[in-house]
Amino acid sequence: MRLLLIEDDPMIGDSIAESLRSERYAVDWVRDGHSALLALEDDVYDLVLLDLGLPKRGGLEVLQRYRNEGGGARVLIITARDSTAERVEGLDSGADDYLVKPFELDELFARVRALLRRQSGRAQPDIVHRGVRLKMATHEAFLGNDPLPLSVREFALLAALLDPPGQVMSKSKLEQKLYGWNEEVESNTVDVYVHRLRKKLGADFIRNVRGVGYLVDA
Repeated sequence: MRLLLIEDDPMIGDSIAESLRSERYAVDWVRDGHSALLALEDDVYDLVLLDLGLPKRGGLEVLQRYRNEGGGARVLIITARDSTAERVEGLDSGADDYLVKPFELDELFARVRALLRRQSGRAQPDIVHRGVRLKMATHEAFLGNDPLPLSVREFALLAALLDPPGQVMSKSKLEQKLYGWNEEVESNTVDVYVHRLRKKLGADFIRNVRGVGYLVDA
């Protein structure tokens, strides 16, 4: 899953970004409202974490413009502004959740997981399909009752294909899910991970749709 962090405080931003990366998310980080709008133009993110007190353009303006232009990712406001009126304004401007600083990282992670479930239309905390269970809170995988050893990238790729299953995903879309701006992507990266997953799950688990991408049947 790929997240965009919009936070101008360098210490807070660095802490949140590294903590989210440790949870196996691909994270891009921008520090002002103008850069945020540029980053959001491609609409490749699964979730946006948005501070309100930003230079150049305020967080509410960023949020309103993003929604007005059709941006569909879930948005979690993270801010020190804690009045009821400010919470109401943020939610009414298009945010999906509102978290007041300072907060515990475990709560942030839980809210991120909940919003990502909502984004994919999934109510349950785990992804379960064709005998595979992915525990998103702990990044554990199981095939039947047996542990399924997956690397960080294998887990992320499988989660992208299963959340929800039945959607064809192009290689470029899968790369966007797996990697942030500063991470090097080799030309055959997705093919390599798909090959590894097929060896563990069976050759027919992930299907190749010629000229389009990959699919796990619903």
